[in-house]
Amino acid sequence: MKKKLLALSLALAFTSTSAILHAEGTIRAGKEKAAACISCHGDNGNSLVSTFPKLAEQHSSYLIKQLQAFKTGARKNPMMSAIAMGLSDADMVDIAAYYAAQKVSANELPILDDDEDEKPATTDAEKKTNDKDPLQAIIAQGSDLYRNGDLSREVSACIACHGPFGEGNKPAAFPALKSQHADYLIKTLTDFKTDARSNNPENMMHMIAKKMTDEEIKAVSYRISMMK
Repeated sequence: MKKKLLALSLALAFTSTSAILHAEGTIRAGKEKAAACISCHGDNGNSLVSTFPKLAEQHSSYLIKQLQAFKTGARKNPMMSAIAMGLSDADMVDIAAYYAAQKVSANELPILDDDEDEKPATTDAEKKTNDKDPLQAIIAQGSDLYRNGDLSREVSACIACHGPFGEGNKPAAFPALKSQHADYLIKTLTDFKTDARSNNPENMMHMIAKKMTDEEIKAVSYRISMMK
C-alpha cells in the first residue's frame, strides 16, 4: 500500500513539475513573440500612452478572444487586425500567457480640466459634492456606479461582471479592469455607446454604455483607474 502511495505521489509530482515547466516555456515564448507589441503597449504590458490599453495582468482568455476577433475582423482596428493576421492560435496562447503573468502598474491620480473644476452645480446632490475635492467627488460618483449601478435607468453595476476590485472573471473571459488607463476606459465605453466598437451589437456593454451619460462614463473610468 505504501509503495502504491509513493508511486502515486511521485507521478503527481512529475505531472505538476511538467505543467509548471510547460507554463514557463509558454510565457518565455510569449515574451519573444510580444516584442512587436512594446511600442504601443509598453514594456511588460504597461503602456505609457494613456490611449493604449495596459495588457499586464489581463486574463489570457480575454486576450485570446480579442486577438481572434481582430484576426477575423469581428473587432475593427486596422493596426491590430494586421498584427493579428500574422498570429497562429499557438502564438496567441503564448502572448496571452506572457501578459497575464505580468504585474499591472498603478496610475497617478487623474488631472481634471479647468472647465471640469469650475462646473456649476445643477442638482442638490452636485451641490453637496461641491463641498468636497472635485476629483474625489467624481471618483466617489464612479465608485457608487461601479458597485451599485443605477437601477432606475437599468445601468448594471460593473461589479457583477468585473468583480469588487476590478479583477474580472477569467472563465467567462470578462476582462480585468483594475489600474487600466482612464483615457482608454473612457474611449472604450464611448465606443460601445456610439457603436464605434460594434463587433457584437447585442453585447451587454453596448446596452449598458448607451444608458450612461458622458459624466458617468468619466466618473466610473476615473474610479477603475485607481483600483489596484
